[in-house]
Amino acid sequence: MRQIVDLAHACRLINHGPTVLVSSEHEGQRNVMAAAWSMPVEFTPPRVAVVIDKRTFTRELVQASGRFALNIPCRAIADLTYTVGSTSGRDEDKFARYGIASFAGTALALPLIEGCVAWLECRRIAEPHSEEAYDTFFGEVVAAQGDARVFSTGRWAFGDDNAALRTLHHLGGGHFGVIGDVVQGHVKTA
Repeated sequence: MRQIVDLAHACRLINHGPTVLVSSEHEGQRNVMAAAWSMPVEFTPPRVAVVIDKRTFTRELVQASGRFALNIPCRAIADLTYTVGSTSGRDEDKFARYGIASFAGTALALPLIEGCVAWLECRRIAEPHSEEAYDTFFGEVVAAQGDARVFSTGRWAFGDDNAALRTLHHLGGGHFGVIGDVVQGHVKTA
């Protein structure tokens, strides 16, 4: 159900504040971690920011490779999301340990996580001060995909028929909120 997302709409994949899974790979080592803080920072070209703590193995891989992916998990993989956010991949491959299925990204061949509803492949934009002082990494989105069951024509489409595919929003302590009903706004006339 994956479809290419036009880069003009790539930032819409995370502008509603979902939890993301940051995946990375360098010289045969790979990892995935959960991150609650990510956001779009520029539309053209699409750029994003994500917080990656100094103590994580993911950060080492991102700094060494200059690339990372943001995978947008959904209700159906809430347990996996919490697990990869609560364990370290420094001593063992989380993909192997937890049976995480992945596929290679179209632009950077990063491991993208099956079961997610959107994927952004990013080239790191080195900002040493922001990385060191605030653990904030910036990336230019070079490829994006979305699950057509919930993201099409550049927009999210959550409904009663796709409740398991609704995105997760971290509340702390292993709790997630799930995106709720969508309300259509209209421009008021004077």
